[in-house]
Amino acid sequence: CLNANKEQDLVEAQKICDKIGIPFHIVHCDEQFENIVMENFKQEYLDGRTPNPCIQCNSKIKFGAFPELAKRQGIEFDKFATGHYAGINIDENGRYSIKRGINPKRDQSYFLYKLTEAQLKDIILPLGKYTKEEIREIAQANGLEVAQKPDSQDFYNGDYNDLLEVDEQIGNIVDESGKILGQHKGFWNYTIGQRKGLGVSSTQPLYVLELRKETNEVVLGPADKTMKDCILVTDTNILCEQLPKRCTAKIRSTQQPTEVTLEQNGENIIVKFDVMQKSIAIGQSAVFYDNDILLGGGIISQVF
Repeated sequence: CLNANKEQDLVEAQKICDKIGIPFHIVHCDEQFENIVMENFKQEYLDGRTPNPCIQCNSKIKFGAFPELAKRQGIEFDKFATGHYAGINIDENGRYSIKRGINPKRDQSYFLYKLTEAQLKDIILPLGKYTKEEIREIAQANGLEVAQKPDSQDFYNGDYNDLLEVDEQIGNIVDESGKILGQHKGFWNYTIGQRKGLGVSSTQPLYVLELRKETNEVVLGPADKTMKDCILVTDTNILCEQLPKRCTAKIRSTQQPTEVTLEQNGENIIVKFDVMQKSIAIGQSAVFYDNDILLGGGIISQVF
């Protein structure tokens, strides 16, 4: 819904359907996207957190509202397929889960961890066994115009004040001791670990360490202060019978899974990393793996 080229994408989709001989339908999810994904996105940023809207969109819209609305329109289908670079795993007990795509650099399983087993039973992810280059070659061989289409861009590249529907809110940029280093026009324009575009001068590189909603401050510090090794994960979705004490985890989509120890804390999970992690952002997701099988994940709520 934030895609500036949406109309062109619809034209291209129509051409592909015509070429391979399948019906083309449009299912409108704009209202659900705005009420669920965008409202959560806005509130999280205004609370000083860094959300991942693609994860929310996948579970609630793309694999939730979208297929349900399609059925209501009378569109019949046995399985729902998307172009995610990930796969579906079925264990010896018939339990469904997600597995990583074969290309580590393109693996998109991280974005799917909130899907339920009921949703997984009704979908197929045919691209999980291929690399992006192989898919482009297949598209080229079949004369599809999208073969050389550029990769999709970020969720939003505009002014966050406009997106969040807020005015500038002048506040201080400070160091850990509270010393004022400069001013900002809204703490929501910054993310944990950010180095460039801070608007302050220093004899050493500075990074965003914290966003303080209560005092409207952006806290900066040196690189070593960005390193942490323990987090609390809440709002979890677990796709295995029981989480192991030892596994691997990712705290961002492009990261390779790293060794961790898990400790159940009620419905929440404490995650201890073997190696210190840089710039862990509250509001992002931690996702757990056993080799290539996704075990589950949740929202990073505290960093220690």
